[in-house]
Amino acid sequence: MTLRTLDSLGDLAGRRVFVRCDFNVPLDGDGRITDDGRVRAALPTLKALVAAGAQVVAASHLGRPKGSPDPQYSLAPVAARLGELLGSPVAFATDTVGSAAQGVVDSLENGQVAVLENLRFNAGETSKDYAERRAFAEQLAAFADVMVSDGFGVVHRKQASVYELAELLPSAAGELVAHEVGVLDKLLTSPERPYTVVLGGSKVSDKLGVIDSLLPRVEKLLIGGGMAYTFLAAEGHAIGKSLVETDQIETAKRYIAEAAEKGVELLLPVDSLMAESFSADAGFDNAASDDLEGTSYGSDALGLDIGPATAEQFAAAIRSSKTVFWNGPMGVFEFPAFSGGTKVVAEALTQTDGLTVVGGGDSAAAARTLGFADDQFGHVSTGGGASLEFLEGKKLPGLEVLGWA
Repeated sequence: MTLRTLDSLGDLAGRRVFVRCDFNVPLDGDGRITDDGRVRAALPTLKALVAAGAQVVAASHLGRPKGSPDPQYSLAPVAARLGELLGSPVAFATDTVGSAAQGVVDSLENGQVAVLENLRFNAGETSKDYAERRAFAEQLAAFADVMVSDGFGVVHRKQASVYELAELLPSAAGELVAHEVGVLDKLLTSPERPYTVVLGGSKVSDKLGVIDSLLPRVEKLLIGGGMAYTFLAAEGHAIGKSLVETDQIETAKRYIAEAAEKGVELLLPVDSLMAESFSADAGFDNAASDDLEGTSYGSDALGLDIGPATAEQFAAAIRSSKTVFWNGPMGVFEFPAFSGGTKVVAEALTQTDGLTVVGGGDSAAAARTLGFADDQFGHVSTGGGASLEFLEGKKLPGLEVLGWA
């Protein structure tokens, strides 16, 4: 079955459309949005619906409130920013399904947009109990004629506004979700070659599924970040106090052997920045992978970034590829001294003549923090967890309910 898209919903003029967005943006202590990438990502669908003359009810979660209102997680700043980006006022309901929401929805005219308060202020949104989720979805369904799913970051969750609502109303994927699915499906079924996957982040255990799925499909697999030290330990290197998952060392050995058996070039760090402590101003030295404890910090050193030789080796592998998927930073990019490896990898993706995909989450945040714009890459996913689960081959309930199989 194929994914139902906006054109399957017919003429939307004068119809009320509930759009499940992903407005889960970071806020500073004063409630200001520090990265509006996910709000911008919703614009193509929202503008298309406005142009079609629909009455648009946009909704999302933000953060992890405990099923009741919490002012620090209010979507009010998102509604204000969305109005700026659309160039027209966006009404904001101070509740999800109460009298304020009903009043805002009832006042909508054709081509207007409203935002409901945080869906997770209602316990029914994320309840483990089907009846509770269904009851909340029925309240949301009363606001609309049709439902558009455009929050890719939540399609791997069976939640009321993602799954049950899409069962209750005629539903389809928005432009963002349809594009995400198209790009990620290409990575699984028809990548242009050579195909390189770059994985980073802290834990091997977070990437087991995606390695299992993609290792047989790629020409090159590059491993950086904290997870690299489990692989280096598996090769017998002393790694000081670097992050290691001892229970995954045998798994890393299996991946190393499998890569060799399948003819996949597995690139691990040949050097690392070894620091005296986990802090932004820590002293550090570069060390080769066969001598990571040979710095002045000895066996107390911990690796916080790939070294310059590794960064250039990774960059060369990326630039020579026609398809690249990157998920996970190469080091502690939040500390400027240990952001260099991630920056080199991101820059190499921008220099690649082919499809480059940034797998959302920390990777997208790192790229933006380091000064890269989304349009410098082929595609920046808005869902880190969802993109990984898609590439693992898992069934995602928020896509299955839209016809994807």
